Amino acid sequence: MKIFKYLTFSILFTVFLMPKAIMAQDSNLGNWLIYIGSKKLNNKWNIHNEVQYRNYDAIGDLEQLLLRTGIGYNLTENNNNILFGYGYILSENYVGDSNEKVSVNEHRIFQQFTTKQKIGKIGLSHRYRFEQRFVEDDFKMRLRYFLGLNIPLQYKEDGKNPLYLSAYNEIFLNTESSVFDRNRLYGGLGYKFSKALRVELGYMNQFFENSGRDQINVIAFVNF
Repeated sequence: MKIFKYLTFSILFTVFLMPKAIMAQDSNLGNWLIYIGSKKLNNKWNIHNEVQYRNYDAIGDLEQLLLRTGIGYNLTENNNNILFGYGYILSENYVGDSNEKVSVNEHRIFQQFTTKQKIGKIGLSHRYRFEQRFVEDDFKMRLRYFLGLNIPLQYKEDGKNPLYLSAYNEIFLNTESSVFDRNRLYGGLGYKFSKALRVELGYMNQFFENSGRDQINVIAFVNF
């Protein structure tokens, strides 16, 4: 099937064509390989599934493995969706300045509301998410707000417009005393192969209270 050929191509591109200079350098530049899928059950219900493989370097030094799933309900046909979900996150955190790592397991329950709108040809997406996080023996809660932009770069008569720019900003706020958790700013180039598959290659800066990290992101969005 064509969809599997496209996915295979994107994975091979990531593994073999990423600049070797990035792999060799000791920096805060990492890589996230992301799969985001949505299964439409009917006009109202959908299933969300997601896998994120995050590396400290270009590839091979695991920072975090994130598995997320959920059931969603459309309040309107295309623009407003509520979703209840669960996530499992395995984090491999370095201890101080050493080469030793410690594994941290997190189970996460979340609720979110997503709404979409258009201003001319530009697509806007807003996502509001509330998370209940069970991190080892600790319990935390967090609020997130996501604002995304989708800007088509091609205008074909059939309306497909496969090449586009993507950008988003997402802020994370804790419910505890240290309210600010992090902020993510992303920009990328995407290509829509079909209604079922689109792929993005982008760059993200993640800003924490006292530090920051940069990532190259390869994202596959699949609807089936």
